[in-house]
Order: sequence, then C-alpha cells, then structure tokens
Amino acid sequence: MNIKSLLLGSAAALAAVSGAHAADAIVAAEPEAVEYVRVCDAYGTGYFYIPGTETCLKINGYIRFDVNYAFGDGTDSATLGQGGEDWNVRTRGQVQFTAKSDTEYGPLTGIIVYQANYRGPANSDGPLSPGGAQNNMVLDTGSIDIAGFRVGKFVNWWDNDFSGEFDVTNSGTTSFNTIRYQYEANGMYAGLAIEELGGSGLSTNVDVAGTRTKTAIQTGSNNVGIDAAFGGKSGSFTYEVLGAYDVDAEDGAIRAKIGADIGPGTLGVAAIWASGPNNYFLKGEWSVAAQYAFKATDKVTITPGVQYTDNVEISNDEWTGGNEWRAGVTIDYQIVQNLAAKFTATYVASQDLKYTNDYDGVTGFFRLQRAF
Repeated sequence: MNIKSLLLGSAAALAAVSGAHAADAIVAAEPEAVEYVRVCDAYGTGYFYIPGTETCLKINGYIRFDVNYAFGDGTDSATLGQGGEDWNVRTRGQVQFTAKSDTEYGPLTGIIVYQANYRGPANSDGPLSPGGAQNNMVLDTGSIDIAGFRVGKFVNWWDNDFSGEFDVTNSGTTSFNTIRYQYEANGMYAGLAIEELGGSGLSTNVDVAGTRTKTAIQTGSNNVGIDAAFGGKSGSFTYEVLGAYDVDAEDGAIRAKIGADIGPGTLGVAAIWASGPNNYFLKGEWSVAAQYAFKATDKVTITPGVQYTDNVEISNDEWTGGNEWRAGVTIDYQIVQNLAAKFTATYVASQDLKYTNDYDGVTGFFRLQRAF
C-alpha cells in the first residue's frame, strides 16, 4: 500500500465517522416569541399596556415618614390632636393602581389605592395605642369612573383644602362610599354626589351638669349626605363653591375658596359657614382662612397662613360661643427628584369658652416622602 492509498483510506474513514456524529446532533428549537410591555402614552406618562389587552395601567405611590409634635395646654388632653403625647412617629406606604381603556362612552377608569400605616408604641389608653386603628392596611380608594359618573370609595370635594397645613376647612373625614356625577368643560366643573357618611348624628361627652362639652360624629349606622360643587380655573385665577347637607344631623355647610397668582406666589382665601355641627364641617359656625404660597427658590416654597373660627363650642347640637385662632407656616423643600421634605408649625388658641378651659399651644410635623 502506497502513501496515496493510505491517505485516501484515512480520509474516507474520517468522513464516515463525521457523518455518523452529524446524524446524532441535537437541533435547538426556535425560541418562542416574547410580547414585550408596550408604553401607553394616550393618558400621560407612566402608563403601559397590560400584555394581551388594550387596557393601560399605571402604578405609582409613596413612602412617607412623619414626626408629629405638640406642646402647650392642648397636649395633656389631646386637644391639638396629638393623642396626649408631646410627639409621635408614623410611617406610611401607599400604592396606587390606575387602569384606563377607551370605550364608546369615553375613557373607562378604575383606581385602587392601598394605604398601610404604622405608629410605634404610644399611650396605652390613647388613640395612638399599638395595634389600634393607626396600625393597619386600608382601602383608601376604590372607584369606577365613566362618562362623568364615579362610584366607589374616594375623597370628596371638601378634601381639596389649602396646600399649607395650618387650616381646618373640613371635618377630617372626607372619603366615603359615593355615587357622583361631575360635568367638566372649558376649565369649569359642576357636580352632585350622594355619600354614605357612616354616622347617625352626633355623639356626646357630658360634664356633671349635663352639658355637651365635646362632639364627634358617630360611626355606628348609615347616614346620607348630599354634596354639590361648582368651580374652575380662568388663567391664574381658581374658584370653588361647595354646599353639603347631612341628613341625620339636619344641618349643612357651605365653603367658598378662591386662589390667584400674585407676585412670586399664590394667594388663597376661603370662607365657611355651617348651620350646625355636621359631617362636613364640625369646627365652628363660621370661619375664614387665608394663605400665601411663596416660591422662594426652585426647590423651596414657604406658605404662611391664618384662620379664625367663631362659635366653636356646642351645646344641645347648637353653636354656643367661643372662638379659635390658628396661625402657622409650612416649608416645602424638594431635595431631589421624587424626594421631598416638609416642615410645619401652627399656633392654636381658643378663648371665651364657656364649657371647657381656654387653651393655646403649638402643633406640627416634619415629613420625608419618597414618591415613585
């Protein structure tokens, strides 16, 4: 056998072996197509299409850390809302899901907002006690909105108060199960709502003489509220008039509020009148408040404000006298994008009270909030 024959034989053997291995090779399957999340820009920033649907979803929220404080006459009896403490801390996490889709009646919107609050150890017999209502997770908002109609649990028009933290222009609870219609056109809106207030009249703490000394809204049974609003914006001028009637209390309240850009800031003025204590306004018979939000720099806004309320005491479901002054300042600082700080201090003084002692004191809080 010569060299040429040996080389040809070796080549043939190698080809045969290679062919055998090729027959046994595993061919990888084609990867399945992946449907990537698509951006939905029809309703603003942050929305994306839920895969496989034409519904747009937005997820946002915040983490908030508050240090509340109070000192003066009110801290001993929780008059200033601090639970009898000189300070306390609250941590809150909130997440909001907003879903939108087009229909023949206009956008169909659904909103779910969950809110979780935690307060650490506090007075064992106070409203901030561990394990109490302040340490919970709640449905803050759950609403369906289409063609101007909105149903569900959400805040009403009375929640649209001043940007400063000094004022009391509602009764504190502004979120109810509601059926509402709101019409909007050319910067104007008007609406009517029926609300389940969740209270039946007024509860009472009485002194030894049998006189009402403190009033609060009960929460044990159903109560109907009728709420109406008219407002809008024209250039730098905003306006709003609210009227509401508490059926069980057989009393109502009216609030008018205006705002205007003046100089380097925005001036806001509000006036409130209540025929008697009710779920919409429980602070007094009438009140006036004003603030000026001054934008000191691109990151800092300073907002001083003042409020006077007359007839703040209640006896036999009627206003009986006394008055209250509130004067405070709020400082907002945008540290970086999505991280903000807020500091507020308010001086509160009540005088000419017939059934409770006159008092004064300072209340406020410091807040850090990370939005996303």
